[in-house]
Amino acid sequence: MQGGMGMDRAAMNDFCATLPGAAVSEPFGPGLDVWKVGTKMFAIVGMRNKGVSLKCETPDTAALLIDVGRAEKAPYLPRGGWVLIPWGRMEDAELKERLITSYRTIRKTLTKKQQTALPPFPQSPPET
Repeated sequence: MQGGMGMDRAAMNDFCATLPGAAVSEPFGPGLDVWKVGTKMFAIVGMRNKGVSLKCETPDTAALLIDVGRAEKAPYLPRGGWVLIPWGRMEDAELKERLITSYRTIRKTLTKKQQTALPPFPQSPPET
């Protein structure tokens, strides 16, 4: 994956579209992109387009990212692992890894039936 700090809403949406079974919708109205795997959210870009909210693998990881200034508390989302990563706060490659981690973390919480219905996730992450 390439570095750089140019990821924005369009690039993030393009990347999320490469994840197996991921789909975008606007359940809360226009201007709020909500990415889901199965029936559960794994990435959100709000109307203010400040950055992307995503789920970390653990609440401790989320707290660490906030403590070191790489992320902020995700507005309107429960504590317990959700963070907002403002655009330009981390390298593109790291942000893509965080999106993959969020996707995998949420995918694992789906029922076995829902997981089986999804396309398999490759061992190596998608390249963009």
